[in-house]
Amino acid sequence: MASRFRLAMAQAAPTVGALEANARKVMRLFQKARQQESDFVAFPEMFLAGYPPQDLVLKRVFVQDCINWIDVIARNCADGPALGIGTPYIEDGKVFNAYFVISRGKVVARKLKHHLPNTDVFDEARLFSRGPIGGPCKVGPVRIGIPICEDAWFEDICETLSESGAEILIVPNGSPYHRNKLERRHVHMVSRVVETGLPLAYLNMVGGQDDQYFDGGSFVLNPHGELAAQFPLFEESLFVVDFEHRDDGWTAARHELATIPGEWEQDYQVMVHALRDYLSKSGFSRALLGLSGGVDSALVATIAADAVGPENVRCVLLPSEYTSKESRQDAEAVARNLGCRIDEIEIFESVTSVMRALRPLFDQLKPDVTEENIQSRMRSVLLMAISNKFGELLLTTGNKSEAAVGYATIYGDMAGGYNPIKDLYKTRVFESCRWRNANHRDWMLGPKGGVIPKRVIEKPPSAELRENQRDSDSLPPYEVLDRILEMLIDRDKAVEDVVAAGFDQATVKRVEQLIYGAEYKRFQSAPGTRLTGRALWLDRRYPIVNHWRDLG
Repeated sequence: MASRFRLAMAQAAPTVGALEANARKVMRLFQKARQQESDFVAFPEMFLAGYPPQDLVLKRVFVQDCINWIDVIARNCADGPALGIGTPYIEDGKVFNAYFVISRGKVVARKLKHHLPNTDVFDEARLFSRGPIGGPCKVGPVRIGIPICEDAWFEDICETLSESGAEILIVPNGSPYHRNKLERRHVHMVSRVVETGLPLAYLNMVGGQDDQYFDGGSFVLNPHGELAAQFPLFEESLFVVDFEHRDDGWTAARHELATIPGEWEQDYQVMVHALRDYLSKSGFSRALLGLSGGVDSALVATIAADAVGPENVRCVLLPSEYTSKESRQDAEAVARNLGCRIDEIEIFESVTSVMRALRPLFDQLKPDVTEENIQSRMRSVLLMAISNKFGELLLTTGNKSEAAVGYATIYGDMAGGYNPIKDLYKTRVFESCRWRNANHRDWMLGPKGGVIPKRVIEKPPSAELRENQRDSDSLPPYEVLDRILEMLIDRDKAVEDVVAAGFDQATVKRVEQLIYGAEYKRFQSAPGTRLTGRALWLDRRYPIVNHWRDLG
């Protein structure tokens, strides 16, 4: 006679520090799982605190508040399935990344994370103590092993759980998106299944937190690595999976596998959802940006319209004496195509006033980049005034190529609260515009069709801060620059490696010099959506003052 075990996987979105709201979400989903006659409802890693809580866990009062809410959840979830939830925990003066199993109003098991990631955006070795390698816990008819996130990326934890009697592995995760991450998760989890011979349920959270977006994509593997269930990316939901026990052990019932979008769609969807969550969780309902007529601001305007609706996006054209007629037309076309409001404020008189004030100091000096930067900074003064007056979050519009080499004005076009395309190289900006023009999805709140005019995508990029200026006056062509940047930044290659790949040595060394020289700008830049494993913030931490250079 086969036995059944029903697992409810809460692929849900917490908010960091919102303990009451997170706890109430747990209790609502618990009731839904109870109605579906589940035996166990699992929540992701660190769900109660929100993830990543960063230095909040160093405050003992915060950790104690989390434990108090665990008690509230236990009391309110006494009648129904067992429940698993992650939270920080203190024991003997040490703070752990813990996972609580609750049943009949009591904590019946407590699992402590052993492998603490200390790479990329993760800093857990600094915040948490390493827990011991433990065994499984009994939930109804099943002995469950609970390796927390990275604990399932190594052989030892799952092997120990299997040897000590685990029959099903449930892996609660806080795994943020970067390109091609889902494939890596599959590879690692298949390895654990093949090694242990046990079915495995991989549960990931969804939702944005600062620069990171948690993409969900939970899945279930049967023994021998067969994919029994693949749940959608980016969707907050409760997914129910039935396991049956037969002579050869537990096996998950097969589900229809969710369709996984392609790479370009995943990136674009993350940019939209991350911005939407950042706005809502920061208390904003409207966004604002300077719309120049260029491709970067056009893409940011489109992302914003898709995130919160065109009616909640204000575009501002801030022309100077160097702004071309075509740029004005292109900016107006983008706003019109999207259905966003567009305002126009001339900056000529404001810039003239600043230059008049500086004349006693500058009168005998030749114009240079200083005068260009004044234009950019005057735009930021006006945009921030609009942001303050109307309560609209100012979005910055610089791409990863510009941020990498410092081709941006600090306190100018870098000023603002969030940058959706911060981790998108310029060549990918162009391609993302083309992808959005050709595709529309239900989660997009902006209009269908080619919202970004072809001329915006194809014209030579220019900051338009002096007569006949082009980006190529200061930088290698983006097709070349981006390939060099990908090798130096994303792949940590040496100058000689890049030169060996066919690039001019002088160009490569100049790009490297620009990267290191712009560190102080990036240190003061707005947060932005992380799309790669080497975003220009927590993924890549370099000193601001740094005299070392690769001599190639």
